[in-house]
Amino acid sequence: MTAVILAGGKSSRMGRDKALLPFRESNSLAEYQYDRLSKLFDRVYISAKSNKFDFDAPLIIDNTTNISSPMVALESILSHSKDNALFIIAVDMPFVSEATIKKMIESYNSSNMEIAVAKSGERLEPLCAIYSTSLIDRVRDLIKENNHRLHSLIKLSKSKIVEVSNQDEFLNLNRVSDYERACKKN
Repeated sequence: MTAVILAGGKSSRMGRDKALLPFRESNSLAEYQYDRLSKLFDRVYISAKSNKFDFDAPLIIDNTTNISSPMVALESILSHSKDNALFIIAVDMPFVSEATIKKMIESYNSSNMEIAVAKSGERLEPLCAIYSTSLIDRVRDLIKENNHRLHSLIKLSKSKIVEVSNQDEFLNLNRVSDYERACKKN
């Protein structure tokens, strides 16, 4: 299975591109995610609107640059892929564990579903999920309807919910305070 890191968002709440913020021993959050996922997957791509990175990684450039949404990124990713399914994770989710990722892959592989999505507490995590490439037409239809909610895609698809007990794994680095707290975490 291939992994794709979503790194094309606006980062409006952060005030600057969070994918490029230094994290731990890496020059950027994107590089940190790329390095750690490369240990788990044969192929790892970064999905973005342009090549803004200072390290070498294969990129999937969004087909549409005038709209910023995870659904548009997903359309670009699914149309680019030759795999049957892809593990998708947001660049700002650096604490999703290897055990959780493996659990998601096992859940997806052992089911006849189109999506395996993490759930922590009451919250679905559509930016930590496995999506089948068979969803491409449904994704395009939702975009045509101007529906960019991944939750809508999940409801319209055969989806497997993967319960994750540790909610801290899904700490999103959306604001400066989130980033500062994450930098202090071990």
